[in-house]
Amino acid sequence: MSDSPVRGIRTVLHPVSDLTKARAVYTALLGEAPQTDSSHYVGFEVGGQHIGLVPDGGPQGMTSPVAYWHVPDIEAKLAGLTAAGATVRQAAHDVGAGRLVATVTDPDGNVLGLIQDR
Repeated sequence: MSDSPVRGIRTVLHPVSDLTKARAVYTALLGEAPQTDSSHYVGFEVGGQHIGLVPDGGPQGMTSPVAYWHVPDIEAKLAGLTAAGATVRQAAHDVGAGRLVATVTDPDGNVLGLIQDR
């Protein structure tokens, strides 16, 4: 296969309706305080994974958790996925610090996230 290999799922984002309550639950679950804590995003780094809490599904309109696959070349991976039948839901875009993210849906409507760190 010519497009780039994945580096695994290391990021999972969860839409939450009440960030304060969710922060308390995930802090209890993970056993440590969040490393990123703002009114628009709370993020935990635990066991080599990033767990993010996004109020009201954020600008991407998440309605359920989304697992993000880390890839070395997001555009190549998007091309391979769309050629295989996936539909781009959110094109690759920079979310800061050189990180690109995108989402696609598989033929059953499941959302798959992609992340590329530059």
